[in-house]
Amino acid sequence: MKHLVILTGAGMSAESGLKTFRDMGGLWEEYDVTEVASPVAWENNRALVLRFYNERRKQLYEVEPNKGHLGLAELEKYFKVQIITQNVDDLHERAGSTNVLHLHGELKKVRSTLDPSLVYELEGWELKEGDLCEKGSQLRPHIVWFGESVPAIDEAVPIVQKADVFVIIGTSLNVYPAAGLLNYLPAEVPVYLIDPKPAFTSRPNVKVIEKGAGEGVRELKKIVTE
Repeated sequence: MKHLVILTGAGMSAESGLKTFRDMGGLWEEYDVTEVASPVAWENNRALVLRFYNERRKQLYEVEPNKGHLGLAELEKYFKVQIITQNVDDLHERAGSTNVLHLHGELKKVRSTLDPSLVYELEGWELKEGDLCEKGSQLRPHIVWFGESVPAIDEAVPIVQKADVFVIIGTSLNVYPAAGLLNYLPAEVPVYLIDPKPAFTSRPNVKVIEKGAGEGVRELKKIVTE
């Protein structure tokens, strides 16, 4: 069975109604997003950071996977599918995809500020000051913030190296280290780019599908299953 590897970004979830940082114009209320999504922000204004992520989490509970998510899950009937996502939502999993690697963390999870290996599923959408891990330290969002390393990238590299087909959906590949994953893709592997306004076409072997996630995945399915 061929190995289909899919890299998804914010555009993947846009059709579900999730706001991206780009949709916000880089701002949340009057704050630059880096002021609410960084270790410095956590140290300087923890209440603000908690409120920002509580609102993101609450919104996630109000939306559903779109046709693009559902279409990718259906591809598991034909391929060994591995999704590598820059998104922190759980819409791929809720759609039925069984192999999902989150590069930038997961919104519905929290972790210890003392021991990063202590990760928990958060019950409900609200994380509060005083919510502690088993070692007694404050819990924080299980998110890779601006300025932090991306531990999951080491797991993503060998996945990309084994791809028979590589698909990019809803990301401009401007964010590193995720953008660097293409450097590990064998040159002969076909690449499909699904994006209504594609910004990335520099690699040879790229077949562009200028559509949103839902229609684009439907067209992709026709191409790769024929």
